[in-house]
Amino acid sequence: MAAVIRMFGTTWCGDCKRAKKFFGEHRIAYEWTDIDGDLEGQRIVVAANGGKRIIPTIFFEDGTILAEPSNVELARQLGLKTAPDCEFYDAVVVGGGPAGLTAALYLARDGFDVLVADRGGLGGQAGITEQLDNFPGFPEGIGGGEFADRLVAQCRRFGVELLSAAEVAGFDRDGAYLTIRFSDDHKVTASALLLAPGSTYRRLGVPGEQDFIGAGVHFCATCEGAFYRDREVLVIGGGNSAVEEGVFLTRYASKVTILVRGDRLTASAVAVEKATTNSKIAIRYQSEVTAFNGGNGFTGVTLADGSEITGAAAFVFIGLDPNTQFLRDVVDLRPDGTIATSETLQTSSAGVFAAGDARFGSTKQLVSAAGEGATAALMIRSFLEKR
Repeated sequence: MAAVIRMFGTTWCGDCKRAKKFFGEHRIAYEWTDIDGDLEGQRIVVAANGGKRIIPTIFFEDGTILAEPSNVELARQLGLKTAPDCEFYDAVVVGGGPAGLTAALYLARDGFDVLVADRGGLGGQAGITEQLDNFPGFPEGIGGGEFADRLVAQCRRFGVELLSAAEVAGFDRDGAYLTIRFSDDHKVTASALLLAPGSTYRRLGVPGEQDFIGAGVHFCATCEGAFYRDREVLVIGGGNSAVEEGVFLTRYASKVTILVRGDRLTASAVAVEKATTNSKIAIRYQSEVTAFNGGNGFTGVTLADGSEITGAAAFVFIGLDPNTQFLRDVVDLRPDGTIATSETLQTSSAGVFAAGDARFGSTKQLVSAAGEGATAALMIRSFLEKR
């Protein structure tokens, strides 16, 4: 489907980067115009804002114009649900990825009232993955977006209440119940809580990275790849995500150079074969990135040996960090930030369970996340039935 949303902004604008990330997480197509040096784009922005140069300025199909909107404003404009309907639920699930959605599906089928809240878009990392080839039951594979949409539809069929752009700030214990606090000051009460906040692509933490995030440095090929049509790009990493996303980028880029810190790729044999037989992909080993370069725009990277490699963009895939910052001092976390659980997936707080990528010991695989979600649902059901 052709994009019907037009966004005007600049590569250095933080709110523009946030809005682009929001659309990417929700798999919403849009047309991007960088107004730096684009006089017509600047004229459109100024005219839409009463003489002011406010970015991003976003035009929607229904004629609505939003200037510098928050994620909640974007969600409302798109018809996404951001606030809970009720004050009490049997179970609240934090995180709308495969683990959280599977758990919600199981609980709802058993007759429990379930709320799922995700700070971004429903579907998690799976939803922004181009192709899933290793999930059982799909011999030809399935697009990540389609898989996420099917899972969301299945949850809705059984009455799960789903919230997007709804960030949970924490929770408190109120006797036998839990009070879940949202960043917009909404509160709900629940008998049980499942923590499935997922993970975020890890950053390198080298000079220049923060400056160019969203403006040449990216963590989602399906979200940003189309903006680099017929240009040379870099991919940093040697695992499955790096190799598979690198292959995806060849749909747009004229050349993809994969920079691997070690002496080999650690991706699956299938992924490695796809990359090594693709004429548009070059692989450089022993290539540790130490800086991201550029002045007015991103130009490339510097390696540990002092050499420089140019590219229109760099896509970073070096692992995942758990989204558990809001849980510090609330439940026990491992040194790496993952959530510690018992064999029943219960955390250090009674009635609070965890599943998926953010749980210590998880395999970071989609099929395992779904399995953990189902297991967590069974454990929560047992907990609720004993109350």
